[in-house]
Amino acid sequence: MTARPPASQANGKEDGKPGGPGKPGERGEAAGKPAESGDRVAQAAQRAASRERAARANPEPSLGARLGQIGILGWTIVLPILLGLALGRWLDRVAGTRVFFAAPLLMIGAGIGLWSAWRWMHRQQRRDRD
Repeated sequence: MTARPPASQANGKEDGKPGGPGKPGERGEAAGKPAESGDRVAQAAQRAASRERAARANPEPSLGARLGQIGILGWTIVLPILLGLALGRWLDRVAGTRVFFAAPLLMIGAGIGLWSAWRWMHRQQRRDRD
């Protein structure tokens, strides 16, 4: 006489739970938990869609706008340097010295230019965030 398998094995279920072996991807499967990876994929797709909506709402500036910003930033640095150098050369000519005034005023102009460029960049960042 042949032994009959238990009722749980006869219908393809070893542990009595629905969705026994041979049915990957169903919820409740203990080995590997592929149902969670499906949730992760759905969450990643939602995050990608929200990033795309945000990018459409706030597009990147055009190439012309970026080049304009670079130009403004360059003149913000160069102009105080040139003004300091011109003032220093004039003072050196009047005082009869060589670079006594030109060198320090050049450095002061560079400091003022870099400081104002730093402030301008931070103002632009705050404006872009808001």
